[in-house]
Amino acid sequence: MKILITGVSGLLGNELAKLLCEDKTNSVYGLSRSAAKLNFPNYTHITVDLNTNGFTDSLPKDINAIIHLAQSEKFRDFPASAEEIFNVNTLSTLKLLDFGRTIGIKRFIYASSGGVYGNKDVGFTEESPIMGNGDLGFYLSSKLCAEILADNYSEFFHVVQLRFFFMYGELQNKGMLIPRLLNSVVNKIPITLAGENGIVINPVYIGDAAQAVCKALLIDHSDKINVAGTENISLKQIATTIGSKVKIDPIFEHSKNEAKNLIGDITKMKKMLHVPQTTFEKGIEKLIDHGKK
Repeated sequence: MKILITGVSGLLGNELAKLLCEDKTNSVYGLSRSAAKLNFPNYTHITVDLNTNGFTDSLPKDINAIIHLAQSEKFRDFPASAEEIFNVNTLSTLKLLDFGRTIGIKRFIYASSGGVYGNKDVGFTEESPIMGNGDLGFYLSSKLCAEILADNYSEFFHVVQLRFFFMYGELQNKGMLIPRLLNSVVNKIPITLAGENGIVINPVYIGDAAQAVCKALLIDHSDKINVAGTENISLKQIATTIGSKVKIDPIFEHSKNEAKNLIGDITKMKKMLHVPQTTFEKGIEKLIDHGKK
C-alpha cells in the first residue's frame, strides 16, 4: 500500500510512520511543515505547509490511502489565529479529500477528537449526539466541520473518522494534559481539581492509538470510531499514579466547578480496530523513563 500521512512529525504521526514502515510492502510518504528526521525504510518525507494554497501540487499521485493527522499548533490561540486554525484543521481536509478523489484513492482516515461530543458522566458512543453549537469552541468546531465535509466524500472512497480521547506518549507536546500533569507533580505545582477528584477520562497510549489507525486502513466501508483507553480515571488518580512513580506527593487545590467528564465508549474500537494493551500505569512509566534519557 502507498500511504500519505500528514502531521508526521507529531506524536501519532511519528509512531504510525514507524509502524507502517515495518511492513516492507508499504511505501509511506510523510508530510510536515518542517523537515522531519525520520529514518525508516520505505519512507519519503515531503516538507509542506498545509496553511498555504496549492500544497497538494507537491503530493504523489499514485497513493492508495491518505491518513490526515495534522492539526494547527495554534489551536488555543483563538481568535488571533482563527484563520490559520481553520485552514489547517478544516480547509486542508477539504483539499486533501478532493485531491484523493481526483487521483482515485481507496481510503481516507481522518483524525478527529472525542471533544466533539461535549461532556457527560457516561461514556460517549459513536451514536451519541454531537454538540453542534457555539459551546464546542473554535478548535473543536473546526474538527467537526472537517468531519461533515469528509462524510460527503464517502461515495468516492472509504472514509474512516477516528475520534481520539486524550492520547499521550513519550514525544508529546509538553503543553498537553498528561505531560502538564507530570510537570506539575515533579515541580510541586498545585493541580486544580473540579470538585473532589476532577474530571474522569480514559486516555490512550500512543502505541495503542497507532495500532488502531493501522487497522483502520483495512476497513472496507466508511465509519466513525472512538479511540481511547480501557481505564476510566480521574485527574486526581492520574496525578496520584504519576506521584507514586516519581516518589513525589501531588499538591491539589479544589474548585467548586462541576467536573465535566469526557469518556469514550470503545466497544466499537475493540471489535473493529484494536484492544488497548498498555495500562495507564505502564504508559506513565514509559513517559518517565523517556524523560530520564
